[in-house]
Amino acid sequence: MQAVQTMKVNFEQNQVSHMVEVSHDDACMLMYKHKHPSERFSAIDLDPYGCPSIFLDAAVQSVQDGGLLLVTATDMAVLAGNSPETCYSKYGAISLKTKCCHEMALRILLQCIEKHANRYSRYIVPLLSISADFYIRIFVKIYTGAIHCKKTTSKLAMVYQCVGCDNMTLQPLGGFKSNPTEKNPNQMKGFLPTGPVVGEHCVNCNQKHHLGGPIWTAPIHEPVFVSRVLAELSSERHCLGTRDRIEGVLSMVREELHDVPLYYSMDRLVGRVHLETMPMLLMRSAILNAGYKVSYSHASKMSIKTTAPAQFIWDIVRTWERTHPVKPAR
Repeated sequence: MQAVQTMKVNFEQNQVSHMVEVSHDDACMLMYKHKHPSERFSAIDLDPYGCPSIFLDAAVQSVQDGGLLLVTATDMAVLAGNSPETCYSKYGAISLKTKCCHEMALRILLQCIEKHANRYSRYIVPLLSISADFYIRIFVKIYTGAIHCKKTTSKLAMVYQCVGCDNMTLQPLGGFKSNPTEKNPNQMKGFLPTGPVVGEHCVNCNQKHHLGGPIWTAPIHEPVFVSRVLAELSSERHCLGTRDRIEGVLSMVREELHDVPLYYSMDRLVGRVHLETMPMLLMRSAILNAGYKVSYSHASKMSIKTTAPAQFIWDIVRTWERTHPVKPAR
């Protein structure tokens, strides 16, 4: 109750009391009261202590069409693979303990929001997804459209993680292909995938796989939105103490490969085979010279996000091993 009184005092001191309505109700009940289309909110910000999933059912119903939903999750131990069974019970997905766990956490939360929205013929469009410090934060727009909900399976995938080399392989839950007709030449038709996409053992190290997911595999950022936020930050009127950090993170986000889910970690690649660290510039140059795309992920300074297949990445590591062999002590 003290927090509510403090809010009221702050509003009065800032002379905005006439613009703000303070509520001390249950958050879910407050949102459920505004789920009618004429009473929906233009923006909802969920910032609970721990897991936000208990608020998502109410939130996706009470945001207006094209409205903004902001979600923060601080239970990173669950999302990062330390408790996969708890992650499934809270988010409907199995988390994996891997170096790219922070991006995987973002994608687990996105698929959770999408599933809640789909129950009401609604779907999400991610604008920005950030992993920072001890939490993750997601910005999505909510829209209504049963046709778009049918495409959800093409945006989700299970994840096979090799227990030896940590290689990740995605198994889509569905897909769409062209199915033109005379009435609708642009018609698309959904199809079920075939599987599994991996054999019993990994082709790189002959080890077995763990299965995780499902995760969101569509883009997690909207480049135009990120550029607009950066442009707004560069204006002289902003005097945020953390502006430099915000600009740095958003600049990294803007340069990310948006159509490549998850990433490799340089220290894990060479560490698995006990090699000395390979210069990041050398790895990136090898990938680019082969005609593939490569970028960092904002979630890790040692990340390698690339369109190159896993076999090619390991070929680079093997080449590095020939010139920098494993020392007998290792």
